[in-house]
Amino acid sequence: MTWTTPAELKDQVERLWERGKILAAAITGDPVFPLNLRLRRPDRKAMADRFEDVRLWIRQLEEGARPRQGFGYDIEWTEIEHRQLGRNRVPSAVVVPTRDDALRLIGKSRAAARAEALTAATLATFPVLHPWIIKKPLVLLEHANDWDRILAVLSWFRRHPRSALYLRQLDIPGVDTKFIEARKSLLAELLDLTLPPDVIDATPGRSFEARYGLRSKPPLVRFRLLDARHRIGGLSDVATPIAEFDTLALGVRRIFITENEINGLAFPDLPDSAVIFGLGYGIDGLAGIAWLKEKSIHYWGDIDTHGFAILDRLRASCPDARSILMDRDTLLEHRALWVTDTARHPGALTRLTPEEQDLFEELAADTHGDRVRLEQERLGFGWVERALAGVAQDS
Repeated sequence: MTWTTPAELKDQVERLWERGKILAAAITGDPVFPLNLRLRRPDRKAMADRFEDVRLWIRQLEEGARPRQGFGYDIEWTEIEHRQLGRNRVPSAVVVPTRDDALRLIGKSRAAARAEALTAATLATFPVLHPWIIKKPLVLLEHANDWDRILAVLSWFRRHPRSALYLRQLDIPGVDTKFIEARKSLLAELLDLTLPPDVIDATPGRSFEARYGLRSKPPLVRFRLLDARHRIGGLSDVATPIAEFDTLALGVRRIFITENEINGLAFPDLPDSAVIFGLGYGIDGLAGIAWLKEKSIHYWGDIDTHGFAILDRLRASCPDARSILMDRDTLLEHRALWVTDTARHPGALTRLTPEEQDLFEELAADTHGDRVRLEQERLGFGWVERALAGVAQDS
């Protein structure tokens, strides 16, 4: 049977619910009801050829209709005159007359009542969220069990703009740190609407904490002192906030920077040297360290487009920084250890030496193979030690 069934009529109403239209209409007053549903019905030929099937279809529609169920849809009828069958009454349209009928038909009466209560509570405190609720009433309902606490968080931020506290320090009854951390995306969406624009740091890429004036976990710089004469209180391996690293002004003459943690830990002892490791694109945090500019800086990254991009960014603050183990000979010597560069750096770089620029362009153009990448930790360690010894002799 290809004609509309009661289950398909119910599906039409459920799809309207899933789009948020029924809940939104209760707020906006839009005239959704009476709601005309789509109806596929038999034509005159089917009436003649499949009369018993038509009678069964009509009986099924009637069984699911409001007169039998006490709620749901009404059937509108029309009479047709058939040459062989005479005058017959057949469905011409199906209409859900009221919102209550629709909600009972799909079993959403209690959910709708709860959404209305949540809407009223929300708009009493944050009338600015009126458009958001109209647009996303099902999101409101999805978080119904937590909504009182979500409103409590919004109220706290409104009372304490840019508090400069750690998330752990927020004292909100019934709300702990994990509650906020698990709902940062939703809270950010709501805070952007409920807070004054001047207390929001809308800089692209900002963390939740930075955007709303909380204190963030400070980025750490981890470094090793490769010369025992320069140890700090006997320590050779130190991790410290960047702000404190700025005050150290290490006495070494030479600073190596490498991305891979194990490379940093395996770095051999070298006179008057230290190695910083594990920063990645966080290397930008070194830009404000004034005493670094007085050192001989050597950067060792992966031989891939991102490795050269990080080197390029380092030179924005340390223009004399030199690369090490990022040359064509090193790349070709380790051909058997190449891997695939799955996400190449887009765009041009402006601070590379001519040799570095040539190799960067060769990698971008697949001159040596498809998406070639040589990770720094794959280099033979003897090759690494010889290169480092050469640096120590030259500087």
